[in-house]
Amino acid sequence: MTQTAMELMKVNKTIGSKHIIKDLSFTINKGEVFGFIGPNGAGKTTTIRMMVGLMKISEGDVRILGKSIKTNFKEAIREVGAIVENPELYPFMSGWQNLKHFARMIPGITDERIMDVVRLLGMEKPIKEKVGRYSLGMRQRLGIAQALLHKPSILILDEPTNGLDPAGIREIRKYIRRLAEEEEVAVIISSHLLSEIELMCDRIGIIKNGEMITTQYVQGEEENAQKTFSLEVLPTEQALELLRTDLELETNVKDGLLSFNCEKDRMPVIIKKLVANDIDIYQVNMSNGSLEDKFFDLIGENTIE
Repeated sequence: MTQTAMELMKVNKTIGSKHIIKDLSFTINKGEVFGFIGPNGAGKTTTIRMMVGLMKISEGDVRILGKSIKTNFKEAIREVGAIVENPELYPFMSGWQNLKHFARMIPGITDERIMDVVRLLGMEKPIKEKVGRYSLGMRQRLGIAQALLHKPSILILDEPTNGLDPAGIREIRKYIRRLAEEEEVAVIISSHLLSEIELMCDRIGIIKNGEMITTQYVQGEEENAQKTFSLEVLPTEQALELLRTDLELETNVKDGLLSFNCEKDRMPVIIKKLVANDIDIYQVNMSNGSLEDKFFDLIGENTIE
């Protein structure tokens, strides 16, 4: 049974006469990687700040494992670890010394727990080196280790792959997936890199002008989600006319293939119709469509500044 880790309940933020966040409601489950995306100025950072208590909620509530951030802040926030952009670390100290220094601020963190987190993030070798010598990817990993020391149920990462090279991005992705799957941590990621969100996340929420316009599974786990189909058929022109006119499908032609979006359960009808009209079918391919396509379909073009 799915357990809710965090729930936003009709969260609003007003600053002066500006209504920035409007009735934002969604849930994040334990062991889930949730991508929080939207164009610049959509309200992602404001929402994250309210989630972790850095900004006051005007109306509504955030519940963390059922505990309200408004009425039971200390108990609720204890369940959260967070990194907003680059983690703040002491470059003249080793990775181990940084973690030990942070551990002193929270009662009950043992050397064994520090070592567990170091192993989880594959940092056994560099942990004794000075942080000033770390690559950007290694710093991010140490930042995540720091955020995990107190065994949070929820990890919030704002742009965790910012400035990383492809190898560093892949590394961070691997450890985030491991956290969710092995530690049952709910991970919330805000990022502009849609291709990374697609590889990393189970579900996404898209925010625009302070409103959540959709939450959906990245791999189309919803019942009968729309898929992208491409067909190799002959004669192409006749098939194109049939798809566009008779079946009312918005169809494109590229490299001799016809492509369109539709629900999976429509395909048998479409194929029968083509065959009945003496059209030869050589191949049918299906994909979920990229997250970038979904994003621009929902947000509109030219919205990321």
